[in-house]
Parts: sequence; C-alpha cells; structure tokens
Amino acid sequence: MTEKMVKLTIDDQEVEAPEGTLIVNAAKMIGNDIPVFCYHPKMEPVGMCRMCLVEIGRPVKDRQTGEWVREEDGSLQIQFGPKLETACTTPISEGMVVRGNSKKALAGRKDILEFLLTSHPLDCPICDKGGECPLQNLTMAFGPGQSRFLVDEKYHLGKHVPLGELIILDRERCIQCARCTRFQDEIVDDHVIGFFQRGRGLEIVTFSDPGFDSYFSGNTTDICPVGALTTIDFRFEARPWELMVGASICPHCPVGCNTSLNTRREARAQGDVVIKRVMPRQNEKVNEIWICDKGRFAYHFAQSGDRLVQPMVRRDGELIPTTWTDALNTAAEGFKASSTGPNAGKDVLAIGSGRLSNEDLYNLQRFSTGLGGRSVLYTSMGGGDLVAQVGVGQGTNFSDMGPGTTILVAACDLQEEAPIWFLRVKQAVDRGANLVVVNPRTTKLEKYASQVVRYAYGAEAQTILGMVNTLSAKRPDLGEAAPAASRDGRINEAAQSVSRAENLVIIYGSEGTGLESSQALAQACANLL
Repeated sequence: MTEKMVKLTIDDQEVEAPEGTLIVNAAKMIGNDIPVFCYHPKMEPVGMCRMCLVEIGRPVKDRQTGEWVREEDGSLQIQFGPKLETACTTPISEGMVVRGNSKKALAGRKDILEFLLTSHPLDCPICDKGGECPLQNLTMAFGPGQSRFLVDEKYHLGKHVPLGELIILDRERCIQCARCTRFQDEIVDDHVIGFFQRGRGLEIVTFSDPGFDSYFSGNTTDICPVGALTTIDFRFEARPWELMVGASICPHCPVGCNTSLNTRREARAQGDVVIKRVMPRQNEKVNEIWICDKGRFAYHFAQSGDRLVQPMVRRDGELIPTTWTDALNTAAEGFKASSTGPNAGKDVLAIGSGRLSNEDLYNLQRFSTGLGGRSVLYTSMGGGDLVAQVGVGQGTNFSDMGPGTTILVAACDLQEEAPIWFLRVKQAVDRGANLVVVNPRTTKLEKYASQVVRYAYGAEAQTILGMVNTLSAKRPDLGEAAPAASRDGRINEAAQSVSRAENLVIIYGSEGTGLESSQALAQACANLL
C-alpha cells in the first residue's frame, strides 16, 4: 500500500514526508536537526524535556464551507498558535509551516536550557560524558552563556548511587528525560527502574532485588543525554577523545551484534593497547543500536593475566617461550612430518572453535584437507549443516517481520542464549507477528506467545515431528513417537498456527540438549520448514 505523502515547510524549506511523520523526523530529512533530549527514535515520544519547542502554523479552513482560506495572492492563509509546541510529539499535516529558528523558538530553547542547568553540576571537566554530551553541545549552541542562578543555591543529590552491580547513577546530573526508564519499559519490558518523588527532588530509583536486574542495563548509559548514568568499568577511566574506535562483532552468542571497540594505550599495561569499553554499532538488520550486558562487559577476559601473551613450544617435556618465527617453523615441521610417509595425513586433525568466523573455519578446513587430514568443529550443538541448507535466507530480517510471519522458538530460553534476538522477537510480535514457544520449562518469552507447548526433557525432536505429522500425510519414517505427539491438542494447535504462516522462522536452542539431540532437533525443524 502506497503511503500518503504530505507537503509542509520547515524554516522556509519545503519538505515532503509520509503522513504521520513527526516534525522532528521530517526536519531531519532536509538536514535540519531540531534539538532534543527526551526524544529517541526507538521509543514513543513523550515531550518531557520541551527542548524541541517550535512555532507551528496551520492552514485556515472556513468553518462553513470547509474550504481552505487563501490570501490575496492565492497562497494558503496560515495561522500560528499562540504558544510554542513540541516537534517530537506533533505529526506533520498538509500545508503546515514550522519555524524552528525564529526569535520566539530560540528564546524558548534558551529558557529550557537555563531551567535544566539551575541544578546541574559543573562537572564537565571530570564527567565521563564530556566530549560526547548532548547537553554540553546544545548548551553551547542554544544556551544563555551565563546563569542568573547562584551556584550555592543548586539542589544537591547523591553523586555516586549504585543502581546495580554495573550501573552508577549521579542524581545531580539527571535532567529527568526518562529515556532510561522508557527504554526498560518499552523496549525491554523490564520495569526495574523508575521515578520517585517530584519536582526538583525527582530521582531515579531501582525497584528490583538485586538492583537494576536487567540483561540490557548498559544501553541506558548510551542513550542518557547527560552523564547521569555510567558503567562501573568505564567511570573515570578515559575521555572519549582519547579513544581509538574499531569495528568488531560480538562473539558471545549467535546474534553477532555489531560493536565498536574503544581502545587506547596505557602505561599500566606497559604501553599496550587495551579495550576501555565496548559500544553498540548500528545495524538495523542485526542488533539495531542495542547490545546485551554480556556483550558490553565480558571483554575483560582480554586483559586477564592468565592469557597466553606470547608463543610457546614444548621442548624436553616443558613449554618454553619462543619467537613467532620459531613457533611457526616448529608447527610447520610437525605438519610436514605428518603429511608424508605411509600414514600421510591420517595424523592431522584440526579442531575449530565455534567462536571462529566463517572465513577462519573455511581456511582451517582447507588447510587440514590439503594435508590429507580432516577438521572437526568443537561444539555442543549440531545442525549447522541444515541451517546452511535451509536457514538464514529471505524473510529472516527481524525488522521486516510482522503480520504473516510466524516465529517458532524451540528448546530455547532466548533471553539467555541470544538476548538481542529476544528483543527482536518481542518487537516483531508487537508489530503483529505470531509467536509459538515450544520448551520444557517456563521462559520469559512465553509472555508474548500465542501458543505454548510444553514437553518432557529429551522429547524436543519428537514434539516438532509431531507437528510435522499433524500437517502431512502419515510418514513411517518419522517413527512411532511423532504420531503419538501429534495427538496432543496443544501440538495440534501450534501446528495449525504454523501452517497458516506466510513466512515461517524457526529458532532452536540448546535447552536440555546435547550434540546428538540438537542434531535430531535441527532435522525435525528442517522437516517442518
């Protein structure tokens, strides 16, 4: 269905955007950044901070005829409201005129900043947000330049308040934009933090025990427009302009979140480059702009003193440090000896980690087979070959999933095994996708499912095959367990729900499975597809 387009004028520049677009987003289409604090494109607008105040004029309609009232030159007569309005909550309309750089709008922004700064501490020289702080930037661009309030009259609150084990709150710096609480409520659906008190005494508090009990708490520090929320491991550790940024991929789960590694050389690391923080890197098809706390905080193993920091070779039964050249030559000699003679290649076995990239695994396989040997993958989950054959194709972009898509999650606690997929599946359900959960125990994902099928541990493959049996003619190759499972009413309902899908996506996990049982589960899922 084609979207209806609307024409309007923003700061004397004509814009055409889809109907329903917010003014702040329509302005971005022409490179006009209306300043915001509380607004975030991933969350519902609330208009709390009032920083985006603009003048809005709308075409006048004759109340009797319903026709547009026009000026003498034929142009539409525009009537501006008596007060400023928020650009982040107001959708565009045909013929609308927006003034964001008028004296009235600029005066409104100046007043808002002055109010925000009445009790904001002068922490910029020591604040972790300094250098990447929206409040700092917007104060320089639109602020009054000086304050009419006395420093001694500032309202003082706690400067070092642990919300949990990972997040520290500076209550003086908070400007009450509610981005953090809205993120937990709308995106994650973990209502573990919120507002307490009112007025200038408004504070963020945690409602959970342990505090801020969420797998995604670190994201609140990214979206906080000031230095009110900081992570325990980056607090007072570095300034943003000191850091080098490198693109990377998170290795801790199947999602493959796009990340940025912030690094610098440090004296306490003998001049070596160390990771100071891990930040999400935007990729709307994978992780959007979020990462889980494991992906954000688990990098510390890279600086562990127990890691090997130089090559070693075994001589006379002991491992001794050596150079890379010597180590590589020694390894090459060993491979050369194993690839010649009557048993050529039989003694060559390459074991690859599941954490390696596809390119590395391919090169490892070519290397081992080139020597006449073989390669194996060290993993506790099977089915990778089937995923390569029938998985990860068209229709697997979570951003496009909605009505017509059914997502089947089998033998998997998705929030534990792939946290960002948990968020993406939840969002797909919010857009109208159908969710079926098949698991031996209760998980948080079931809250969003239309059908839930419970089975005994070890019966995951038979349960999926029971759905196959329900939807197909009798198949002796499925064994005796499948027809028995198909007589279960819940399995029957889930199978019918799956059969109505225009786009079926199956996610299987490792809940109570091993290598053999997960391979059988993967085969059952492939049969269902």
